[in-house]
Amino acid sequence: MRSNKPIALVTGASAGIGRAVSLGLVKAGFEVIGTGRNTSRVARGSGVTYLDLDVTSDESVTAAVAQVIDRYGRIDVLVNNAGVGSAGAAEESSVAQVQALFDINVFGVIRMTNAVLPHMRAQRRGRIVNISSVVGFIPAPFMAPYAASKHAVEGYSESIDHEVREYGVRVLLVEPGWTNTGFESNSVRADSPLDVYAKQRGIADKLIVEAVKAGDDPAAVAQAVVAAATNTKPKLRYPAGSRAGLVSTMRRVVPSRAFDRQIRKMNQLAG
Repeated sequence: MRSNKPIALVTGASAGIGRAVSLGLVKAGFEVIGTGRNTSRVARGSGVTYLDLDVTSDESVTAAVAQVIDRYGRIDVLVNNAGVGSAGAAEESSVAQVQALFDINVFGVIRMTNAVLPHMRAQRRGRIVNISSVVGFIPAPFMAPYAASKHAVEGYSESIDHEVREYGVRVLLVEPGWTNTGFESNSVRADSPLDVYAKQRGIADKLIVEAVKAGDDPAAVAQAVVAAATNTKPKLRYPAGSRAGLVSTMRRVVPSRAFDRQIRKMNQLAG
């Protein structure tokens, strides 16, 4: 089945930001294939075609991309949204736990990118939009593995964008702030909790719950993704939501010592 519409493939599309992004792309005129580990329970009728995909599996990624290419003939836009958060002090997470998080947040992005790039290079066009976060460029106490994964996505995306631009392909970043989704309930809890961090961990958990509750609607992220996917002259980075742009500007212009103090104040950290 071929389509005259541009073809977009979105990972982590079952709920939250991924669901909003998929619907936003449909509204913008895309044929959208949304993926998740188990999409059988996702409500149909939205204009999104759903496909099971596990970004931690080489075989699943290869098979899913091949299925989309076989059905539609091309992929014009890939949105790497699948991801998981973390909660707890860095010392409280085992290496194995952090490796599992990176397998989704970082290596999932790399697997998907490697799978679609040959097709995009062959057609001499394409956009890869990676969902990062404001914690991809600022510290995030008690979310260190998650912040590290988003810092990695930022560096990977900016670097590979230079490599593939001459083939008509762009790799772009969308950087949401706090967004009203199930982020905190889906975050991985540290597997080796320590009493020394218990009090501050509790404060951090409360702050995250409050920030998510007061966060932007996922539609704000969808709007940024549509802009990244369709702008004639795309930007490398698209802040998404009411505060993301302000945070990005502050990170660039506020002196490091003052920025450090503000991070500690916001997170209610002593010292």
